[in-house]
Amino acid sequence: MTKSILEACAARGHEQVAFFSYPDVGLKAIVAIHDTTLGPALGGCRMRLYPSEALAIEDVMRLAEGMTYKSALAGLPLGGGKAILMADPELIEGREQLFKKFGECLNALAGRYISAEDMGTSVRDIMWVKETSSFVVGTDTKNGGAGDPSPWTALGVFQAMRAAVAQLHGGERSLKGKRVAVQGVGHVGMHLVELLAKEGALITVSDPHEETLRLASSKYGAAVVPVDAIYDVPCDIFSPCAIGQTINTNSIPRLSCSIVAGAANNQLPDSSVYRLLESKNIIYCPDFAINSGGVICVSVEVAGGGLGVPWIQKHVEGIFDTTTKVLEESKRRGRFAEEVAIELAKERIAASKSRKRP
Repeated sequence: MTKSILEACAARGHEQVAFFSYPDVGLKAIVAIHDTTLGPALGGCRMRLYPSEALAIEDVMRLAEGMTYKSALAGLPLGGGKAILMADPELIEGREQLFKKFGECLNALAGRYISAEDMGTSVRDIMWVKETSSFVVGTDTKNGGAGDPSPWTALGVFQAMRAAVAQLHGGERSLKGKRVAVQGVGHVGMHLVELLAKEGALITVSDPHEETLRLASSKYGAAVVPVDAIYDVPCDIFSPCAIGQTINTNSIPRLSCSIVAGAANNQLPDSSVYRLLESKNIIYCPDFAINSGGVICVSVEVAGGGLGVPWIQKHVEGIFDTTTKVLEESKRRGRFAEEVAIELAKERIAASKSRKRP
């Protein structure tokens, strides 16, 4: 990050970036609140070791901005935020104390930001946060919560794949026989593989964890390739479901797909790769437009009683229509799909601001 934090906030439109440090429990946290026009900022809590604090700040700010657009496109009364805990996601000793202290950090933000599980964190972690703060969702279903949002995120991406295929094949949305390369088979990726297998897709996976690869192969019939080789797999759909920025100037020349649609956040490093993807005639489904199943799921906890699984199911399946709209508007406006998705999200936010003016 070459700009100062305040300069970066102004450039990206962030309302607040908060830092918390409690060495006694090993907590180093950053919370970014991007926009609360539509409602309180909601976004997951990511637990990860970063090479530098500058990279952590850049990541949390990009993720928070993406959450603003994600909730706006999903039609939710929520803003965008994100939290990062700079710690080893494999931490065992002292983990409970760390997450309880994080709950106190959320209290200091007084409801402007609501957290949930994300990469490196789990429902168990969130339940520890819940012991010290009410500003958290994605809690255990046994306690009336929405539970793990991963299956819903996977379903949304699956629906987006069907929408993109329909754009290419005259409305035919079936994924049967389609070759799909899934990069990362963690919580979301494995659920996606399950959906694809039931549909009859031909699946290839990569992941650094041998156990998950064995499961994807034995249970769902997926072919397995080394982590770096996934870019070279001939396929119809490439699906990034791991870390961000894997669709870049190095990987794009290696792709032989017609669609990119995955669950990972921040799949592109920046707008500089738009033309490169277009030159290869690759349809890009913007990540924040298609991976909103998780936030749709946990949003029911923010709304309170009255919303349940049927409501979640309906709205997550609606990601098919959202994706279709983004891709069709991309053609009509003559601009890259991610640009258009951001425009559509900003249009909803601007309309809300206009209604609030006296």
